[in-house]
Amino acid sequence: MNLQTLMSPRADEQPHLNSNRDLYFATRLIKRGPRVHPLPHAQRPLDASALGVDAFMAQHRVGGLLVLKDGEIVLERYGLGLDDKTRWYSYSLGKSVCSTLVGAAIHQGKIGSVDEPVTRYLPHMAGTAYDGNTLRQLLEMSSGVGWEEAYRDGSSDFGRYFNAVLEKRPGGAMAVMQSLRRAVPAGSKFVYSSGETYLIGAALSAATGQSLSDYLSDRIWARYGMEADGYWTLDAEDGLEMASGGCNFVLRDYGRFGQFVLEDGVVGGERILPEGWIAEACHPRADSPQVGYGQLVAGMPLGYGYQWWAFPSDNPRLAGHEGAFTGQGIFGQFLYVNPRERVVTVVWSAWPDPWVADSEWATYGFIARCLAALKN
Repeated sequence: MNLQTLMSPRADEQPHLNSNRDLYFATRLIKRGPRVHPLPHAQRPLDASALGVDAFMAQHRVGGLLVLKDGEIVLERYGLGLDDKTRWYSYSLGKSVCSTLVGAAIHQGKIGSVDEPVTRYLPHMAGTAYDGNTLRQLLEMSSGVGWEEAYRDGSSDFGRYFNAVLEKRPGGAMAVMQSLRRAVPAGSKFVYSSGETYLIGAALSAATGQSLSDYLSDRIWARYGMEADGYWTLDAEDGLEMASGGCNFVLRDYGRFGQFVLEDGVVGGERILPEGWIAEACHPRADSPQVGYGQLVAGMPLGYGYQWWAFPSDNPRLAGHEGAFTGQGIFGQFLYVNPRERVVTVVWSAWPDPWVADSEWATYGFIARCLAALKN
């Protein structure tokens, strides 16, 4: 397996590659608990025919589609040979899972605050370009450290980092992060960097004394009642989780994770996330250096919080999404949460390129149609 195969797959390769990452990467199990959180089917499901679901899925190569309203399934569909047992690779949607665990660690007192220095938890980063950065700056991707997120270029920063993982070199991915150089002052510019989420994951493991997989299982997965074990890809055998996007879950468990977020991180009356964490994490601060979605796809106006993308309130093309936010991954992965409408949507796609602007807009449009139909 190489970078070119993973980032430039043939159309017929993608479903297999995205649902069998354990064949190509070292992994760690995310254990479910003894009970399953119910997701009952709504008495009034969405009309798939009226929404043009088949056409949307076929045109944009959608393999999984789930819409929850008030915690009930109003639409669930599969394509590309996938089914309800498929564990699908998150790509960067996993960044949103990682940032949520930061909130859990803060609530537990394992991490003091997002304004603590990275080197408090990763002392081996002292003397590197990340010396002096805070966890908040990594969460907002405003470290000021130079990074090129070029998925198909093996000589880019992303390419070097990901190739170290593909080669399962112990310590290889961390060595790439230690080799980087500062480009601009810390906190002054948004630069999308998968490597920075990897560092957040490493800091979480150091702070909690657990692997990310075990911590996710302990604080959220087993407590909330996910129906299946998941797994997280690692940077090497018995290594660190690829916090930048290595989660593998079944469709309904992605939905349950979104529902956990929608419910403000409370499980059975027990608060797992700090009160106000979701509002802080899922919407950029007024002084955040984020610059919208232009770093990856020209013209996308979403803002960036703590590893979640936030919809603006003043773009008529995105009407209906006010206050919503989404985790996203390349090739068309979405975990969309709309607190005002009490809706969670999961979309798995197998786009031909990492970012396809027309398909992204079409996905936002499809979700908007679902929101409108749920009001009728």
